[in-house]
Amino acid sequence: MLIMRSSEAWNPEEAAGLTFDDILESMGRFNDEMISAGVLVAAEGLDDAAEGVVVDYSSTPPVVTDGPYGEVKELFGGFWILDVASKEEAVEWAKRAPLAGPGIKTEIRRVPSIDEFPQDNVWIQKERAWREATGQL
Repeated sequence: MLIMRSSEAWNPEEAAGLTFDDILESMGRFNDEMISAGVLVAAEGLDDAAEGVVVDYSSTPPVVTDGPYGEVKELFGGFWILDVASKEEAVEWAKRAPLAGPGIKTEIRRVPSIDEFPQDNVWIQKERAWREATGQL
């Protein structure tokens, strides 16, 4: 999974002089490359953090805070899930991501397969049945 992160201050229109159409064009081209290469499984962007909420479990009951948030160093902006042979291949795709520059990072994390979890666990069995029933397996 390639996870797009940016600092709160990063603004694509200001930082790179990009319009929303420019952003859609560059993301679309990158997604199309991954589709053509047969590695893209899923991709989504996220709404502005100001529209989100945070549920903080530091107290009971949990505290819910509307965005924008107080002190935020990095915001999660979207993701791509790729089916690649290695971490190195994922890194190569991440290096080609659009909108790269100061204030932008892409985190790479492996998404384990359900087959890697204990198959005798009742919750794993229920999830496997759900995935099979919905055509995900």
